[in-house]
Amino acid sequence: MRSIFEQSRAGRRGVAFPRLELPAEAWEVAVLPEGLRRAAPAELPEVAEVDVVRHFTRLSRLNFGVDVGTYPLGSCTMKYNPKFSEDLARLPGFAGLHPLLPQLRRGGLLAQGALQVLHDMDLLLCAITGMAAFTMQPLAGAHGELTGIMLMAAYHRDRGNAKSVVLVPDSAHGTNPASAAIAGYKVVPVPSRQGVMHPDDLKPLLNQSVAGMMMTNPNTLGLFEPHVKTIADLVHGVDGLMYYDGANLNAILGQVKPADLGFDIVHLNLHKTFGTPHGGGGPGSGPVGVVEKLVDFLPVSRVGRRADGTLFLDYDQPKSIGYIAPFYGNFGVILKAYAYILALGGPGLKRVAEHAVLNANYLRVRLSARWPLAVDTPCMHEVVLSAAESAQRHGVSALDVAKALIDFGFHPPTVYFPLIVKEALMVEPTETESKENLDELVAAMERIADLTESDPESLHAAPRTTPVGRLNEVEAARKPDLSYRGACFG
Repeated sequence: MRSIFEQSRAGRRGVAFPRLELPAEAWEVAVLPEGLRRAAPAELPEVAEVDVVRHFTRLSRLNFGVDVGTYPLGSCTMKYNPKFSEDLARLPGFAGLHPLLPQLRRGGLLAQGALQVLHDMDLLLCAITGMAAFTMQPLAGAHGELTGIMLMAAYHRDRGNAKSVVLVPDSAHGTNPASAAIAGYKVVPVPSRQGVMHPDDLKPLLNQSVAGMMMTNPNTLGLFEPHVKTIADLVHGVDGLMYYDGANLNAILGQVKPADLGFDIVHLNLHKTFGTPHGGGGPGSGPVGVVEKLVDFLPVSRVGRRADGTLFLDYDQPKSIGYIAPFYGNFGVILKAYAYILALGGPGLKRVAEHAVLNANYLRVRLSARWPLAVDTPCMHEVVLSAAESAQRHGVSALDVAKALIDFGFHPPTVYFPLIVKEALMVEPTETESKENLDELVAAMERIADLTESDPESLHAAPRTTPVGRLNEVEAARKPDLSYRGACFG
């Protein structure tokens, strides 16, 4: 009997082809030499392909991301990522570039397009922040922080300054003191009053040992620091530098430039502000910009332009802090942010901040009726609530509230940060959530508030709708179960 394939071809062409007969030895299983064989079975699971496919398909449906629902993770700006940026990053002319590809070759250009993106992105970020120049190399926000503090140290070494202290607000992101300490500085905290710093609390800490100050503005309570220019002048008065943690730039995008507030060094989180992916350990990108007096210390290489207009990587930077990342940074993420900025333009970027602040204040007003505010004042991009009262009266902690939100279909907000707020719940809606989505979040939080009074025990068991319930998260992080035997392929 001829195969269907043979019959089909014969029917079309009127010719019958003989079956392909393979020699018997082609079917023989190759035998490994004795020295390459296992002494014992590999103990790998033997699972049918269909079961594997179904297992990972089920897992993909359980995964929560910003494409699935509201992701109000405070201080992380988990905004929707536009898909056109992903398409552009996959263009063969960009995605197919090898990092060691020559910049030029006789008779043509090779990497000039990629260099043009890096060059133009530098100019765009300078226009947005007021800085004089940027490096695209840092691979994450924390990496950008360390780079910025290394630039601070290089500046002071070049001037012969004996500086040993970096000032950090008590509300700062935890990476701020960590970055300063890794760079060799002593970290001195600056206290806050009602969520913001006051010059009178800063003055006693200022002396000639202060290398600089790290600030996030708006800060981690979602408040704009009203005394920022005075604080910058005081730090500059002892020849210190002002470092801007750009994690919350989304709130002031197109409204104010960090340089105009007195900052000398800026790191940006492209994955927080400019619509690129975020979470799950990456990818990230943390470009660092500096004012004119610090440009010579930027990492190598930097993109330069020759007299004939071609671009090149300039390694002739004698005062540079050197390499801080291989090649040119996380180029795919930079490309996505580049497309995002060009698509929105100046007016669009300004509207991003306006809508982010509007959404956060809408939640502030709606939620404050049932959940106390950390600071009862209009906020910027995020609002910080406190579950301290519910914890004291009903035994329902911020963690209980966060876990309960999972059962209502929302990703939990940030909890227990900033550290200066007891039982903190930090909610950041971003500009990409609609009023309908925000109303659903408010309804969930109101229902949880009802349960804290009527049935607090039910919240201790949340989440109930997930395959795995309440975990000991500290134990799970320290002793993860990585055995395949823990997986369920059924």
